[in-house]
Amino acid sequence: MGLGTQDSLSEAKDFRVRYKISFPLLWDEGFSSWRALGIPGQPAAILFSSSGKELKRWQGAFPEDEVLRLARRP
Repeated sequence: MGLGTQDSLSEAKDFRVRYKISFPLLWDEGFSSWRALGIPGQPAAILFSSSGKELKRWQGAFPEDEVLRLARRP
């Protein structure tokens, strides 16, 4: 899931189309989601388990192979 918070909702929709994003994007114009998750800026990513446990957090670019490896863990 992605969290859109910057610019405008229409720009977030354009971004989704331009980069062919297939996962859900949520819009939060007030940055409350970022504050709640402790995200200081973008790009950032947090990988959660299916039970909601935080597995890993990245600030800046993150390696796709590491994300996939962690996502495959039981």
